[in-house]
Amino acid sequence: MSGLLADEFSRLGHVVTVITQTGAEDGEKFPFPVIRQPSIRKLFSLAKWCDVFWHNNLSLRTLWPALCLRKPVVITHQGSYCRHPAGIDLMLRLKHAVVNRTTSVAISQFTASCFKVRSIIIPNPYDARLFRILSPATERTGDLIFLGRLVSEKGLDILLESLGRLRSTGLRPRLTVVGSGPESTAMQKLGESLGIHDQVSFTGPKRSTELAKILNDHQILVVPSRYDEPFGVVALEGIACGCAVVGSSGGGLAETIGSCGVTFSNGNAEALAKALQKLLTQPNEYAGFAAHAPEHLAQFHPGMIANRYLDLFRSKLQ
Repeated sequence: MSGLLADEFSRLGHVVTVITQTGAEDGEKFPFPVIRQPSIRKLFSLAKWCDVFWHNNLSLRTLWPALCLRKPVVITHQGSYCRHPAGIDLMLRLKHAVVNRTTSVAISQFTASCFKVRSIIIPNPYDARLFRILSPATERTGDLIFLGRLVSEKGLDILLESLGRLRSTGLRPRLTVVGSGPESTAMQKLGESLGIHDQVSFTGPKRSTELAKILNDHQILVVPSRYDEPFGVVALEGIACGCAVVGSSGGGLAETIGSCGVTFSNGNAEALAKALQKLLTQPNEYAGFAAHAPEHLAQFHPGMIANRYLDLFRSKLQ
């Protein structure tokens, strides 16, 4: 998300420098400077240089030079500290105190509800150049696709259980699982115990154009998260590639899906099975969701989101 928007800011003629605490990846190239793990002196220098110091998720170790220099600060909340403080959690309380005194941007209404201060709602963008319908005439040979880390909070086991329920009704949709994680072996064993192993294919992680191609091959993207997702850009990627989306109703995921799919209560395999059964047996339902996609996706286009941020940044300089 940071890279997408920094690229858009640069394309629109603004000078952008990105600061990050992460290490470099092989072969990466950016049209703007990326400063990794800067020293305190470098942080002060960059904070002094900039007009607006934008934080895509609050980092106290990076923020304080801008506060000391009284630079305009905008903080976008992605979810890691988006919960109400309970008990003695000094770090979380400190972050919320900082949020209450800076310009606050939330990626969803759900995320905004976690803070006392009023937040401006600006959703995350998706990569519109990468995730798109490659060929409208291409037949979608895949039924269901799951994309994500194979960890308990992402709810793949809920999806597998729902397939077991569908099997008892005579429906046997094929599922492609894209991703890796510590529960990979356990999920394969679960598929065997449910008697659906012949319907499920585990591909491992996929990225970039290969991922877009796989999404284009499928009809329905399932996002069965157990927890309340703050946003859910994977839903946008699926919609952009022509998938209807079935996702958990909690958190900001429902906002991301909009009119391009349906939701079910978090953790409810029976409700998920019913939602999938309806989509798989009623083609008109799928076609209706696809028809809403262009209008829905327009509000998450990188150019649109970048301009909303630029308007906000300009307002801080007046």
